[in-house]
Amino acid sequence: MPWEKSFNEQEVLDKAMDVFWQKGFDSTSIADLIENTGLNRGSLYNAYGGKQQLFVKALLNYDQTRLQALAGLEALDDPNKAISKFFDSNVSISVADPDRKGCFLFNTALDVYAHDQQVNQIVTNGVAQIEAFLRRSIEVGQARGTIRADLVAADTAKTLVALALAIRVLSRGVFNQEALQTIADQAKRLISIPTYTALEDQ
Repeated sequence: MPWEKSFNEQEVLDKAMDVFWQKGFDSTSIADLIENTGLNRGSLYNAYGGKQQLFVKALLNYDQTRLQALAGLEALDDPNKAISKFFDSNVSISVADPDRKGCFLFNTALDVYAHDQQVNQIVTNGVAQIEAFLRRSIEVGQARGTIRADLVAADTAKTLVALALAIRVLSRGVFNQEALQTIADQAKRLISIPTYTALEDQ
């Protein structure tokens, strides 16, 4: 009789993702996954093939959620607001997490040398999607005259990705909310059009 799934795959992926996110790939054992997902060893291997394959699915699961969030920001059709909400939400999500886990994608990016080519590609694509969202937002804002025209959109997008990564990494215990918000505000200030007073023109 063929083996059949008797569990909710999305729930299992969410629970596995939490374990990998909390402990990292190397420190997560099969026993950890069995305990937290509720699967027995046979079901885990039958459904996913093993720890590596489950990690890939968990990372893709996280990536899909992140893509939906970016799509929601882009749907605002206000590039300044989209970028502002992107950075503010990075701060609020970071400080709201009692475990201070940071970002699963960025955490994996920092440890990508320890993973295979498939994971490397997922991380590379994920970071590229964030960068592309920021670049498009900058370009639209420049076309509308609401974002500094002197910026090179592609270069600025890379800088903003680095600042977003800094927020998520430093939130894991080094910086408090005020310090993280300072980074977010600096990112938003980078693209804003300077305002000059009459005194400055004299």
